[in-house]
Amino acid sequence: MTFFEELQWRGLIHSVTDEALIDILNNGQITFYLGADPTGDSLHVGHLLVYLFSKRLELKGHTPIFLIGGATSSIGDPKPGGERTLLSREEIEYNGQKLYKQVLRMFNCEMVNNYDWTHNIDVLTFLRNYGKYFNINYMINKETVKARLDSGISYAEFSYQILQALDFEHLFRTKNCQLQIGGQDQWGNITGGLELIRKMNGADAKAYGLTVPLLTKSDGEKFGKTESGSVWLDPNKTTPYAFYQFWYNTPDEDVISRLKQFTFLTKEQIEALEESLKTEPHLRKAQKALASEVTKFIHGEEALVQAIRISEALFSGEYQDLSHQEVQMAFEGLPVTNVEPGTGLIDALVLAKAAVSKREARTFITNGAVSVNGRVVNSLEATLDKNNTVGETYVVIRRGKKNYYLVELTKKN
Repeated sequence: MTFFEELQWRGLIHSVTDEALIDILNNGQITFYLGADPTGDSLHVGHLLVYLFSKRLELKGHTPIFLIGGATSSIGDPKPGGERTLLSREEIEYNGQKLYKQVLRMFNCEMVNNYDWTHNIDVLTFLRNYGKYFNINYMINKETVKARLDSGISYAEFSYQILQALDFEHLFRTKNCQLQIGGQDQWGNITGGLELIRKMNGADAKAYGLTVPLLTKSDGEKFGKTESGSVWLDPNKTTPYAFYQFWYNTPDEDVISRLKQFTFLTKEQIEALEESLKTEPHLRKAQKALASEVTKFIHGEEALVQAIRISEALFSGEYQDLSHQEVQMAFEGLPVTNVEPGTGLIDALVLAKAAVSKREARTFITNGAVSVNGRVVNSLEATLDKNNTVGETYVVIRRGKKNYYLVELTKKN
């Protein structure tokens, strides 16, 4: 199986502009770029596929360039729902540096910023040197533009495709960058860049474009979204434990394709996991492998070990060995009720809203429906103190099978 055939087997190829690129990817070397507009301070898993694709190209010996859209983010790529909120120059610079650090964790690359070669171009030069090469009819037929014609689109957004084409031509001319990659929604922008390269550098100029698929879940929902929002690569926005759980919860019908797309496991390893999925699905070996591989790649071995430890503690109900930080990760989003050491369990249940009254709290306890840190408590005299905390200050209360409450013991000043 050639390199390109493997990319196809993994479901990573949506379109290529020229089949000559296939031989270059298999047998040659090429400099390629991918870009990101720093409209936020973190990438999320919906962005991840094209970055992992870049890593595969780098491992094959091709040279990546990461472009930060300091100029293009000042305008905003047209989106179906309306014009993007404009950011300040300081916000764009800050976000760009954050994104570059995330990308460097995935692969080694040079970073360039399109603000550097566009901010000094005056409007007449822009129109004479670049605008004259773009046909309005061609620009209007771009999918992103067509989607906005009825509701209205600003000239600034309309010009976005010219700016992105300018980027490709600049990198082609100054860095011998012959390939742009991106998601399938970037096809129009990529082909616009190729047209500009040929018109400015001659019909023999060799440049290429390649797109990877945009992913959705098997139920049609947008990939990378959960009930609580996007799954971010920044551990301060999505904890490594929550990141691990996102991948672990992949449905059976999606997990093999995700293993192909998002991990570097071999064909043989993935086929073995596929067989396990058929014969012993309850073991969830495919999901465990997917969650482990992606978490380790993005957050490192230590974060993976921590995520697995938290997962096993929640499954077994054995929380005693979790650290303060791990308790916070495990029960992220759960309200924390502060009580003084020595508070009775009955009072704590009412304060945490696990029971509406002391009478109901007593009923829950006597019926064996309440556990403290994984242990069922039947005593109406039970109290919460430092001897039954996890992570130094927390008490995990469970009522029934699925209702969790987090209590923290704090002394009054």
